[in-house]
Amino acid sequence: MKDEIVDVTIIGGGPTGLFSTFYAGMRQMSVRLIDSLPELGGQLTELYPDKYIYDVGGFPKILAKDLVSNLVTQAQYAEPDLHLGETVQSYEREDDHFILKTDQGEYLTRTILITAGVGAFQPRKIGLDNEADFEGTSLQYAVKDIEKFRDRDVVILGGGDSALDWALMLQEHAKSVTLVHRRERFTAHETSVQQLMDSPVNVKTSLNVTELKGENGQIEELVLTAKDGTEEVIKADQLIVNFGNISSLGPLKEWGMELEKNSIQVNAHMETNIPGIFAAGDITTFEGKVKLIATGFGEAPVAISYAKSSYDPKSRVQPKHSTSVFKQD
Repeated sequence: MKDEIVDVTIIGGGPTGLFSTFYAGMRQMSVRLIDSLPELGGQLTELYPDKYIYDVGGFPKILAKDLVSNLVTQAQYAEPDLHLGETVQSYEREDDHFILKTDQGEYLTRTILITAGVGAFQPRKIGLDNEADFEGTSLQYAVKDIEKFRDRDVVILGGGDSALDWALMLQEHAKSVTLVHRRERFTAHETSVQQLMDSPVNVKTSLNVTELKGENGQIEELVLTAKDGTEEVIKADQLIVNFGNISSLGPLKEWGMELEKNSIQVNAHMETNIPGIFAAGDITTFEGKVKLIATGFGEAPVAISYAKSSYDPKSRVQPKHSTSVFKQD
């Protein structure tokens, strides 16, 4: 067991967790940051490092990996005790602090802030028998190296923001890009849909992929089937499946927090129903919740400020502005 009691332990090293780490440093709190992944950045690092992010204030667009790099640099202000590749399992309450247990040890902390995004996640698959034969070679669930698609015939499956973002970005690198959506209408932002329709991307709707043709791990053709049973065969070198992820809270589900589906219920202070345990970002739900990175950035200071006041009642929930905290050059 680590003897030092930190003021807050943050579970989850994605954008909200990183910004929470920085803000805890602003409030002069000691911080421990734990993430089960080997790198910081959450889904931005694992799934979308080369994808542009458009909904963060101050950045008309920024690559996910660059946003993560900036957040990591910013988080260093708090000098956090960092633990990567370590999975949180359970906790115990003892006097004025928690004993937080992971698969690698036990840690003492006054408060806990959960910023674990969607929790543990796995990509949602097509559901075809031979799908696994092509995974990692010509079938991808994420774009980690954009050069892999240069001068290739790329097919993207999906109708959400990520699918459309990849289609628009890859058209500049690929030989051709075809977007196939199983429904007629898209769930992506209206602006993205308009950009897609104005682009050279070949868009096919109301079609499902029913067969993958190829050999030795290389897809050559896809069979698309409409609701009336008619089929169409299209050429493909690379297939990107973007049906979203199947997420799970894992051990957090057994902590006794009030849940709604796979999200943790919090109040306006970002408090869970367990005193001393807070949550922020995509893992939370409350009336009017909008799941965006920008929303998580707003929730982080609320959670940190109320976490501080929970063990230090004399501290102000409303802190000084950053221009007062940092010395000016």
